[in-house]
Amino acid sequence: MKTILGIDVGASGVKGALVDVKHGKLVGERFRVPTPKPATPSAVAGAAAEIIDFFNYQGTVGCGFPAIVKNGVACSAANIDPSWIGTNIETTFGQIPGIRVLATNDADAAGIAEMRYGAGKGEHGLVFLITIGTGLGTALFYKDQLVPNTELGHLIWKNNKPVEAYCSSGARERLKISRKEWAGRFNEYLLHLERLFSPDLFILGGGESKFFDVYKELLTPQARIIPAQLLNNAGIIGAAAFAAENE
Repeated sequence: MKTILGIDVGASGVKGALVDVKHGKLVGERFRVPTPKPATPSAVAGAAAEIIDFFNYQGTVGCGFPAIVKNGVACSAANIDPSWIGTNIETTFGQIPGIRVLATNDADAAGIAEMRYGAGKGEHGLVFLITIGTGLGTALFYKDQLVPNTELGHLIWKNNKPVEAYCSSGARERLKISRKEWAGRFNEYLLHLERLFSPDLFILGGGESKFFDVYKELLTPQARIIPAQLLNNAGIIGAAAFAAENE
């Protein structure tokens, strides 16, 4: 069994677990530490080091990170401190002896998990994974290949604001609207993506996917729409799978 440590950096918590990358399953329990505030490079690196130390781990680490990630470098800062922009995630996290870190966008990590082991397994067309949480994360796949860093939750929408400010789970909570009203907003977004990309399948992940049966009848794109299967473990599992495929 090949086991890799996966780390998922989120707005509220940094989570890690050992992952059996052949089967896409956690080996043992997750370990979580609160995301530091402010979430500067040195502070978040300290949180990652705490997770690595907890598992007494050496080897390759996969990291899902809330930013556009190119060659290990954060090129944006979504729900994390702006000082990350231009910072190499892999070298910042990988200063521990015996550790090599490979980083990817957090939504891309979740998408990899769903495509390899979850709801998208066996799907070979154009597939979108959308994580619905504090913001909106997107991962796009064509013929099983990831198109990285799509970040389509940041499309400029009404009132010249990102679409995630209009129809994320965070927006629903901030605006204090019903899930039915939220679903109408989210449906507008899906229809817009369908006009642009003509996908075959939408996979909905993140916290809002747990309520899929409540609002599924309110979503009207022609593409199939299904809930994600790996839920809160998708980021960790996908980060480990990314590392396994790129080490």
